[in-house]
Amino acid sequence: MRTIHWLLVLSITGVIGGFTSLAGTAAQNRSMTQAGAPARHGFDLLDLDTTCQPCQDFFQFATGGWKKRNPIGPAYASWSRFSQLQEKNQEVLRQILEAAAASRLAPSTPGTPETLDQKLGDFYAACMDEKGIEAGGIRPLEPELARIAAISSLAELQAEVARLHSQGVRALFGFGSAQDDKNSEQMIGQATQGGLGLPDRDYYTKQDQRSKQLRQQYERHVSKMLRLAGDAPALAATSARTVLILETKMAEASKTRVERRDPQANYHKMGPAELRELTPAFSWEAYFRDVGFPDIGETNVGQPDFFRALNEQLTAAPMADWKIYLRWHLLRASAPALSSKFVKENFHFYNRTLTGVKELQPRWRRCVRAADRNLGEALGQKYVAGAFPPGAKARAETMVGDLVAALRSDIETLPWMSDATRQQALAKLTAISLKIGYPDKWRDYSSYQVISGPYIENLQRGSAFEFRRSLAQIGQPVDRNEWQMTPPTVNAYYDSSMNEIVFPAGILQPPFFDPQADDALNYGGMGAVIGHELTHGFDDQGSQYDAQGNLRNWWTPEDLKNFQARAECVEKQFSSFVVAGDLRQNGKLVLGESIADLGGLNIARVALERALAARPAPEKTDGYTQMQRFFLAFARIWAANARPEYERMMAVTDTHPLPRFRANGSISNLPEYAAAFSCPAGAAMARSAEARCKIW
Repeated sequence: MRTIHWLLVLSITGVIGGFTSLAGTAAQNRSMTQAGAPARHGFDLLDLDTTCQPCQDFFQFATGGWKKRNPIGPAYASWSRFSQLQEKNQEVLRQILEAAAASRLAPSTPGTPETLDQKLGDFYAACMDEKGIEAGGIRPLEPELARIAAISSLAELQAEVARLHSQGVRALFGFGSAQDDKNSEQMIGQATQGGLGLPDRDYYTKQDQRSKQLRQQYERHVSKMLRLAGDAPALAATSARTVLILETKMAEASKTRVERRDPQANYHKMGPAELRELTPAFSWEAYFRDVGFPDIGETNVGQPDFFRALNEQLTAAPMADWKIYLRWHLLRASAPALSSKFVKENFHFYNRTLTGVKELQPRWRRCVRAADRNLGEALGQKYVAGAFPPGAKARAETMVGDLVAALRSDIETLPWMSDATRQQALAKLTAISLKIGYPDKWRDYSSYQVISGPYIENLQRGSAFEFRRSLAQIGQPVDRNEWQMTPPTVNAYYDSSMNEIVFPAGILQPPFFDPQADDALNYGGMGAVIGHELTHGFDDQGSQYDAQGNLRNWWTPEDLKNFQARAECVEKQFSSFVVAGDLRQNGKLVLGESIADLGGLNIARVALERALAARPAPEKTDGYTQMQRFFLAFARIWAANARPEYERMMAVTDTHPLPRFRANGSISNLPEYAAAFSCPAGAAMARSAEARCKIW
């Protein structure tokens, strides 16, 4: 199963079904200046909390002032440096979309060829047509609801599932294309567990009081949505109970998020005969035919036990129950694009209840995010033309080279690794490819028909376009030019199967990267991000893939044992961090990201030391040494405020630690940090030599 490591999770905001970095009230990055001094590229001394000792809680010391001046807006679950930059990018995208909408010669009609500007303008105009959407109510869903109501057999049920999948409704399970984990040059089909309405299987299985309360609230939400769709109250309540029962059985058969982090345990390539044996009640041949690709051959089934249990459920539960389930999931996926009563109820549960958000985001923000999801590379072309200077790419490439050199030096001198494994690790490092800014070849959207309304039809066609594009890759060679993020995204990733690191233009800006800032700030910010993604190639998951991106053990038994012992140190550290009450970080869940944070920070430090040796800098700037400024720059990229409800959800569902643990957890393991801030032995941020974790 393809493993992609994002720098941070793209969090749920505003409406379910739309994933984006969180944004809040505008708070621009100001330059670090002294009274009367000219502005220069850096950070604001007011971001610091000098009432806190850096050796006791460096995250608070480095970001406390920023957090105080940047409260969470009522429409957001959290507010961070990432969301601050994402908001800036959204303003740029809004201008592009509004200009495209205003410059249309006429609204498009089906069958009419469109330019990219026309597509962007029509999409945004349809999304912003609140009056038209309100007047439409639930009518745009009536044909699909009628098809669901007419289902009378298992064959018709699975045909409808195939149809819903093409519309972006992930009923029962997920299906798409992926690189073959053990043949990284080839694309195959991939089926994965899914079909739940709550964020994770643990929400159905945990028996603590809070989890039980959330299930009750979810059931009431399902009932309310069905009433809004026209059901009588008693029928809606009974149907909501049916949905919860079905989804609970599916959740109980699902793997945990920790279990799904094991790529070997999620690789089960099957041909047609094996698929028939896996699910006798569900015909994969019919499903492939119904999605329009009857010749799909080998498919990786990520979680076979889930599909065996689903097969039993399909025959055990009455057909009427499955029709209720499909009706609910169509409503759930469509709610953000329907009239306000559906939008508000959807927001009430998925945002207010689950994450603590107080207000729905303004419509234009939701429409910008939707345009980025559906026409991301069309919008990205416009974005990079005005927001990504060529010099930024060249400087970023130089930094990547510096970080690769630092990691290479580290691997060459690791005392716990044998030469046999070392040569394999160096070969993998050499083979890592780099993508910066934007794709060399833009996606072709010519087959995606966009019209000026109804809005939900544009979303359905967008899902169908992406679904067909994905399935068309099955059986084909891997396209190594493809990107998994759009250019304006404030994020980065490492792809294990591609063995590549990718940095969209959106993140190559302050506070992460500033071509005019000094080395200490850039290496502490973007350098640590680059190091983080490089280290993902050698974390507990990435280390299982070779230089070509194949899932293959290239470690000697003794070296693997040494690596796992060091990884266990990281796991135990993060399992000790308290989120709230009796809830702690799950060290096993966040292990890969924690290893990447620690390794990335350390190799960025080494790269900075080399840069300073070649390009000497002032001993101090604004009272801080270059190494102190490096650590301050690292901590500030994680500056964030978050609602308690949101933190609880992230602790259960996110493979990334909470920001305060990402900063303090990494820094406390580096003796160079303790030396930089003269931390005494026993200080919270100065772990003893015996307690420190170090892998890379």
